[in-house]
Amino acid sequence: MLFEPYTLRGLTLRNRLVVSPMCQYSSADGFASDWHLVHLGSRAVGGAGLVFTEASAVEARGRISPEDLGIYKDEHVEKLAQITRFIKAQGAVPGMQIAHAGRKGSTRRPWESPPGTVSPAEGGWIPVGPTTEPFAPNYPVPTALDEREIATILRAYADAARRALAAGFEIAELHFAHGYLVHEFYSPLSNTRTDRYGGSFENRIRLALEIAAAFRAVWPEDRPLFARISSTDWTPGGWDIEASVELAKRLAAAGVDLIDCSSGGNVADARIPMEPLYQVPFAERIRRDAKVPTGAVGLITTPEQCEAILQRRQADLILMAREFLRDPYFPLSAAGELDAEISWPKQYERAKPARRAVSS
Repeated sequence: MLFEPYTLRGLTLRNRLVVSPMCQYSSADGFASDWHLVHLGSRAVGGAGLVFTEASAVEARGRISPEDLGIYKDEHVEKLAQITRFIKAQGAVPGMQIAHAGRKGSTRRPWESPPGTVSPAEGGWIPVGPTTEPFAPNYPVPTALDEREIATILRAYADAARRALAAGFEIAELHFAHGYLVHEFYSPLSNTRTDRYGGSFENRIRLALEIAAAFRAVWPEDRPLFARISSTDWTPGGWDIEASVELAKRLAAAGVDLIDCSSGGNVADARIPMEPLYQVPFAERIRRDAKVPTGAVGLITTPEQCEAILQRRQADLILMAREFLRDPYFPLSAAGELDAEISWPKQYERAKPARRAVSS
């Protein structure tokens, strides 16, 4: 199944392998660079069915770090369009993850020291969130969003949809996970508001549903829309899988076609049992109970694991991050290990291994 095509709306992926969004911290003022062209393009050459950009911010203060990719200026489109043209020329589908970092914005790149806040004097900004509670002591103190500012962010998502479309992206993913803005709103651990965006489950998921509706209103009917959620906070009293199932149903009704099932990121001291395939059960549960296609992600590293997840109907797509960093050509080698047929770039065909003979 891994190398079977997969169709959503008017688009067909050549296989079920997806390059998961991975922050590169290589932008200036949100602009894509040659690094992004080579990073994303090489994985399209390597045979992936769908290649996602890193989280791309809908406004400058929605970046995680000052070096994050953005989609908040019309001028961002030109370089992104070069990247999407190359990805499509290799037979892959270009996707963009659309994001807002919320209270986890204006922070340093992971290899910089000391970790934590980038001050406005250093090129940072005052981030925003549902409240003024920071993510952790070494993170910036956010400003609480009022309803006027929330309306501005909704417009920013619609504008991002227009720009992503102009840049040639064929799939978009709304980043509602990992403790960023929308997750901050739907988790009761970070949202203690008392207005119509806080309190009840319906109020806490309001922002997610409004963003999905605003984006889908611009995004063409024949183009798929994904949403990545954190299926659990891994913390007592927090967001959990039961809430995720219900959110998935509501997002599907708002025009979301697939739920990318991640977890965690909203609580600094959460105890996450990270081990191979640890998040796959979330994809399985949401797929079964919400009756919506899902993507599995998280420490999936071998072709056999990918194939088994699909064969067991635990998910519809496999999203991989670190393994694609280690091996941009993972699909080419995986096809060999699974004895599946895959098209190699003409430039590389001389290195293509022969398929194993099938014994009678």
